[in-house]
Amino acid sequence: MRITLIGTGNVATVLGRLFTAYNHQIVSVWGRTPERTVRLASEFGAIPGSILQPSKVETDIYIIALTDTALQESVMHFNFGNIPVVHTAGSVSKDVLQTVSSQYGVLYPLQTLKKELPEIPEIPFLVDANSDELLQRLTQLTGSVSSRMYKTDDQGRLKMHVAAVLVNNFTNHLYTMAHAFCEEEHVPFDLLKPLIMETANRVLQANPADIQTGPAIRKDITTLDKHLRILNTHPKLRTMYLRMTDSIMNP
Repeated sequence: MRITLIGTGNVATVLGRLFTAYNHQIVSVWGRTPERTVRLASEFGAIPGSILQPSKVETDIYIIALTDTALQESVMHFNFGNIPVVHTAGSVSKDVLQTVSSQYGVLYPLQTLKKELPEIPEIPFLVDANSDELLQRLTQLTGSVSSRMYKTDDQGRLKMHVAAVLVNNFTNHLYTMAHAFCEEEHVPFDLLKPLIMETANRVLQANPADIQTGPAIRKDITTLDKHLRILNTHPKLRTMYLRMTDSIMNP
């Protein structure tokens, strides 16, 4: 399939590499910053273009991979007629594109994507469209690059986006707080990495609720009290500890 990427960030870059690896063609890359646009277009042997001054291009689909705010600000510049267009946002309705093309939808990669990573991780895709014809095309496109595809509407995708924030962004923030705590208390964070990996691997095999361990699930008040005393000099982390403990003890 001939694809035009609109965006030059992490999502656009990784999706471009993924589609190229499976013999799709990136024919054009549009961006807001000329230098970044030319660089990414060159990687794919594509024609660079501007979001603010769209040009005619022979393409089968436009994929808009912009931040939520940039997406909603940019659509006013686009009019693609009957050529399909999708965005990659998790929390924006597909209807934001209804003035852009007669065929519009969503192709949301349910994965944390960084263009600096040497390998592309497995990417499940959530797809939606305003017509059965486009939905079928998106099913074929995602099926050619991923074994995990889920058809869902705006509300279902938004719910999955909430869940993704919980398991990814919030979890990583806890890692960040633990790392800062270890540095301030002069204990090695690296010793926690096997524990992090083991917990993640267990979640792949079981219901997370069934593998919960620790003093909160045991209602070990003595240990909890010791931990809270240690955290007296870390008030933000202490508050987080108390809230998480309460949630575990009172599901």
